[in-house]
Amino acid sequence: GGQTSAPTTSDDAAEAAYTLVEDGTITVASDLANAPLDFVDEKTGEAQGFEIDLINAVADKLGLECEVLPAMKFDTIVPLIEQGGKADVGVSNITITDARMEQVDFTDSYMDSNQGLVTLAASAGVTEDDLNVEGTKIAVQAGTTGASWAEENLPNAEIVALDDPVVAVTGVQTGLYAAAVADLPVMTYLCSNSFTDCAVAIEIPTGEQYGIAVNKDNPGLTEAINGALAELEEEGYISELEVKWLGAEL
Repeated sequence: GGQTSAPTTSDDAAEAAYTLVEDGTITVASDLANAPLDFVDEKTGEAQGFEIDLINAVADKLGLECEVLPAMKFDTIVPLIEQGGKADVGVSNITITDARMEQVDFTDSYMDSNQGLVTLAASAGVTEDDLNVEGTKIAVQAGTTGASWAEENLPNAEIVALDDPVVAVTGVQTGLYAAAVADLPVMTYLCSNSFTDCAVAIEIPTGEQYGIAVNKDNPGLTEAINGALAELEEEGYISELEVKWLGAEL
């Protein structure tokens, strides 16, 4: 919407000074492939998870509806937000990195994270050195920080880039890959729920932070979301979501 009159306070400015793809709605791009953060409920076909609850709560704070677009490949989300016109925000456990910050703006971080390397539970004593050998296949999600870590730290192994962590861990389960690397909260969840014969063998302390990606021409939206996130943090809502989806406060 256009700004019609000069705002009197900074609150009004934050409210007035952003654009949306669809008026009155925050349109969300996600890969919906990272349970428990963002995924599709098999029964209802609805998007759900920690981040889906979070962005819905942010939308509520801003007096907006929330629409989550159909799932897209992770490595297309930042370019889509950079280009503008299709989605207002990218919410898909996107780590704030310098490279991505050249393409999009990020909100304040809403979660700290590391990477998790998953193997069959029987192989859980494996080391990085064991895996860094020719002929060993390591599955990753294309375009992610986990993929970058594997390429950098396991240069002798064969890194196989896939669309999502579920496919990667499935491949570990069937013996197709020796290991899979992806975000630790996701890997912990998968090994606790769907893939109980697999385990997080190595926690990789990358010290990452997730942020919501916003188009660079829309700084007012980043500011408005930051205000909403701060309120949700203060009210204890983010802690509640951690307990609901991750089983404990982080």
